[in-house]
Amino acid sequence: MNKFRLFTDNTMKNKASTASASAVMIALVVVVYLGFFQSVSESHLNTRDADEWQSGIHGTPNSKYKYSWPECERDSSVESISGFNTLPNHIKDFLYYQHCRHFSMLLDAPHKCGGPKGSANVFLLLVIKSSPVNYDRREVLRNTWARERIQNGVWIRRLFISGTQETGYNKKRLNRLLALEQRKYRDILQWDFHDTFFNLTLKQILFLEWMERNCPHVRFMLNGDDDVFANTDNMILYLQNLPDNNGSKHLFAGDVIKGARPIRSTDSKYYVPPQVYDAGPYPSYCGGGGFLLSGFTALKMYNMSLSIPLLPIDDVYLAMCSEKAGLRPESHLGVRTAGLYIPDANADRYDPCYFREMLLVHRFLSVNMYVMWHDIQDPDLNCSPSSVL
Repeated sequence: MNKFRLFTDNTMKNKASTASASAVMIALVVVVYLGFFQSVSESHLNTRDADEWQSGIHGTPNSKYKYSWPECERDSSVESISGFNTLPNHIKDFLYYQHCRHFSMLLDAPHKCGGPKGSANVFLLLVIKSSPVNYDRREVLRNTWARERIQNGVWIRRLFISGTQETGYNKKRLNRLLALEQRKYRDILQWDFHDTFFNLTLKQILFLEWMERNCPHVRFMLNGDDDVFANTDNMILYLQNLPDNNGSKHLFAGDVIKGARPIRSTDSKYYVPPQVYDAGPYPSYCGGGGFLLSGFTALKMYNMSLSIPLLPIDDVYLAMCSEKAGLRPESHLGVRTAGLYIPDANADRYDPCYFREMLLVHRFLSVNMYVMWHDIQDPDLNCSPSSVL
């Protein structure tokens, strides 16, 4: 198969953990155990709920949509771009295949939202970017904040979106891993493209196309990475209290970055040369670790994307689509895509009292994620000033 296209807050001070190595190992064993040995009763419950959700759905996905596409041809005309031969190989690959927007689906979940007509019953759809190799992260999320459930009277549903990794036998093994997960959870969308940093934009657009076809009336979406801690209980409360917005009006909320410019340093993973983007500062955008969208805004972004060439920085690209639609992002203090800054250098940076009011915090290890979710759910959690005296 052809090769395809491929701020953090440094003020946070990382203190060495005082936990013993044995405690960490125990926590890791718990995570793996949850992934491979869930109880039979819970497995039956998941299957029953999914079957009930899909009851009454008839037919197949839109027959006009092609699930298999011919291999996208390399556009050799880009070699005439000034300075092309001086670019790194991954930038060359991006330009060669920048026009490619359709890839065959390897795994699909067309009834996740109850079909196009039933999708209005999904209040919050969790759309989580995850590479095939990140099994441990997916398992922890399924058992914490991304658990499918009715919360405050409304449905939360979950999807992981992925491409492929590696080649040969390793690629087959990872695809087999996702297929086994899909058999159990039915929560993965996978396309046959290389899952790389420079293809995150492609992943986003493929999902939005899928959403327009299968979940066009979803109320709201969380779009995020698989290493974020998301307090989905708080998200539901926030979204339910939006004034006069049930998902049919604009919402693009997160950690807004303003005035950013393309990074021209070739040593940066975010390097974007003038041959790819030379239009001045980026528009204001929500950090890609995680942000909230209304269904209305997500579909507007997709429609605008049809006439905007792909940019390899996915969060910036979605902001470009939003800007073309005349829609702007808004900042929410509860979303911290650069991590949560704890001013007290002697404090426990994973104290649940710092996180219980947040909507989303980026960069969490799976072990910390699992513990944090259960800590903030503890009804006896005491965050009053007197509790630390």
